[in-house]
Amino acid sequence: MAPPAQSHRSPSPSQPSGKGEVSDLKTQLRQLAGSRAPGTDDTKRELFKKVISYMTIGIDVSSVFSEMVMCSATSDIVLKKMCYLYVGNYAKHNPDLALLTINFLQRDCKDEDPMIRGLALRSLCSLGVANLVEYLVGPLGNGLKDGNSYVRMVAAVGVLKLYHLSASTCLDADFPPLLKQLMLKDKDAQVVANCLTSLQEIWSLEASTSEEAARERETLLSKPVVYYFLNRMKEFSEWAQCIVLELVSKYVPVDSEEIFDIMNLLEDRLHHANGAVVLATIKVFLHMTLSMTDVHQQVYERIKAPLLTLVSSGSPEQSYAVLSHLHLLVMRAPYIFSSDYKHFYCQYNEPFYVKKLKLDMLTAVANESNTYEIVTELCEYVANVDIPMARESIRAVGKIALQQYDVNAIVDRLLQFLEMEKEHVTAETLVLVKDLLRKYPQWSHDCIAVVGNISSKNVQEPKAKAALIWMLGEYAQDMQDSPYILEGLVENWDEENSAEVRLHLLTAVMKCFLRRAPETQKALGDALAAGVADFHQDVHDRALLYYRLLKYDVSVAERIVNPPKQAVSVFADTQSSEMKDRIFDEFNSLSVVYQKPSYMFTDKEHRGPFAFSEELGSLSIGTEPSDGAVAAQRVEANDKDLLLGTSEKEESHGYGNNGSAYNAPSYDASTTAGASQGHFDLVSIDQPSTLHPPSSFAIDDLLGLGMPAAPSSAPPALLLNAKATIDPNAFQQKWRQLPVSLSQETSIDPQGVAGMTNPQALPQHMQGHSINCIASGGQAPNFKFFFFAQKAEGSSAYLVECVINSSSCKVQLKIKTDDQATSQAFSELFQSALSKFGST
Repeated sequence: MAPPAQSHRSPSPSQPSGKGEVSDLKTQLRQLAGSRAPGTDDTKRELFKKVISYMTIGIDVSSVFSEMVMCSATSDIVLKKMCYLYVGNYAKHNPDLALLTINFLQRDCKDEDPMIRGLALRSLCSLGVANLVEYLVGPLGNGLKDGNSYVRMVAAVGVLKLYHLSASTCLDADFPPLLKQLMLKDKDAQVVANCLTSLQEIWSLEASTSEEAARERETLLSKPVVYYFLNRMKEFSEWAQCIVLELVSKYVPVDSEEIFDIMNLLEDRLHHANGAVVLATIKVFLHMTLSMTDVHQQVYERIKAPLLTLVSSGSPEQSYAVLSHLHLLVMRAPYIFSSDYKHFYCQYNEPFYVKKLKLDMLTAVANESNTYEIVTELCEYVANVDIPMARESIRAVGKIALQQYDVNAIVDRLLQFLEMEKEHVTAETLVLVKDLLRKYPQWSHDCIAVVGNISSKNVQEPKAKAALIWMLGEYAQDMQDSPYILEGLVENWDEENSAEVRLHLLTAVMKCFLRRAPETQKALGDALAAGVADFHQDVHDRALLYYRLLKYDVSVAERIVNPPKQAVSVFADTQSSEMKDRIFDEFNSLSVVYQKPSYMFTDKEHRGPFAFSEELGSLSIGTEPSDGAVAAQRVEANDKDLLLGTSEKEESHGYGNNGSAYNAPSYDASTTAGASQGHFDLVSIDQPSTLHPPSSFAIDDLLGLGMPAAPSSAPPALLLNAKATIDPNAFQQKWRQLPVSLSQETSIDPQGVAGMTNPQALPQHMQGHSINCIASGGQAPNFKFFFFAQKAEGSSAYLVECVINSSSCKVQLKIKTDDQATSQAFSELFQSALSKFGST
């Protein structure tokens, strides 16, 4: 029998049909190199397209590098572009290959065609090979003086690329002064904008080590330079206008008259079609009028119309970006936007992320005059087939109810949601009803009458079930079937996967028992038995707590578990006012869209020297032993990338049981097996061993009363250099290289903690002791500082990480130094200076 015929697929034009395809390309390119026959350029184009296509899909075509370079000798601009693209892709990772491109790129930088000159210069600067920087200086110098604006524009950005490759080469060639001269005299607006961008970045990076660079950076914010840019504003492209406006927002006018002059000059930018230009202009207006309350309010009124216009026009992505900024402004001045609430009604064709943000806007602008219309609109969204949208709408109604005084109509609407018999609607409404009852206990009778008709079997979501259980326990005297519903839930204890629900169930049964003991006795015994045997540490501990309270004194247990409650006046805000102000300072950036400061989402290399990486509210403070120094060999793993990062996890050395210093007594589940009729034998649990009461010193220490007095001995004889400085980047590198010399815990005077309300107080105090602050950040109760000091005689450096807990007045010190012999002396000197903070 003949073998079956093999099916052949025609190879895709973008896929090589075999291993020899790249070799064939190499051969064909070599044959065309140097050829001037008619039609050669067209053939080269087809081959170049194949090479670029293979490169794009990840096939290695670096073997044809030499042939591509040889074929680049042409005046065809399309071939040049494809060749530059290929060269730029492979030169970064193959420095040896990059060397082959230098000659032809330098030759093209002198081509008659300005487009080729510019493209060649851009490719030459984009090679990214540090060993070839000397070949960039000449072409860049010629490019900055080129007669064509496109070449000068490329050269201005090329200087910045050279600086990042080799800062010393860039500065030695005197490129920054050339850029400054070009910025102030060039006729082409785009060249001016590129020069400004490059100079801003170069001088900002150099300012920490060079006083001249710091002065030059300040000149960019001088009145003549700022007015020069403002007068040429209409010449700039939209992108360049944003750069200039960002610069203007940092300018500090001399008086109010100058502020009005600038605002009048930029008035027409508010009507610009580009949203980025409008937002950049608004940032200038807002920042310049912060100290002028009346004018600042008028600015809000003025910018309202342009922002609302941008929201209604453009793509959903643009609408979301503008809405995010509008939301920030609404949170700062809701009364100004309260009459425009209809602009925030959701459209059926908008994506969910836009709708969600509009719901936040509606809750923010709601007041006594528009609450009815807003809640009516939100109630329409509750019936939406889009379940996430319905959930968010219910939460929005709840937020409005929690911030209003007259909530009669809103409570009636929420209770109507419970009658809709939709699982997701019922779940969200139960959570909100619980919060409403905490703030408005007078509505308990109406709410409980409706909630009592809801079967616990129909509520499956943990938060909703926990809310229902809370109401069953809190209002057990008003709900006739409460003990029996709770008993049924206790019987299904093992089937409940949520620890939150089990915790609420324990508390609810306990409250119900204290009010209706005969009906709840069996349920309480079963709940305590199941809770003590629970695998979750929190549930286990709470069950033991309730058992011991009951065993000690039932009246004491009632005062602790079910005390008289006061209505909650204000619920905690998810964002502190300090955080909101920081986001406002970063107006017209991703910080507003993400609703968090930039240091929380940027990489270390882009954070800048004075920023932290993670949320400062979660700073970790290690509980390392304080009775001695840690050996230098004990370098923690997170020190490798620590410097300004605060993302390390909290460690609780020496603590077990989920971070608790207390070990619960062991419990034998068999002790409950013989409990008659399911009752819990409260005495069958082994009596825990008597715990020694803490010493009075420990109690005083907890209350902040046992603070050790400031050292009476004179500070150590170690002398520090009062003029010591260090580049933040050098500090970061040194911090990663050095091991930990000392790791200690000390205390700070409570008056010093009070003085930390001024963030500059501690750095200024330590600077008076020749210890300079390199970076700082944080929010109560955790604050983090990095200090640097240098020995007066010699170059020995001391690097300190200082983490202060303002609630406990405790300080964690981590010291690194290249002079281990003096580390203890420096530690004593540092602690001596720190102990005087607040008392001097």
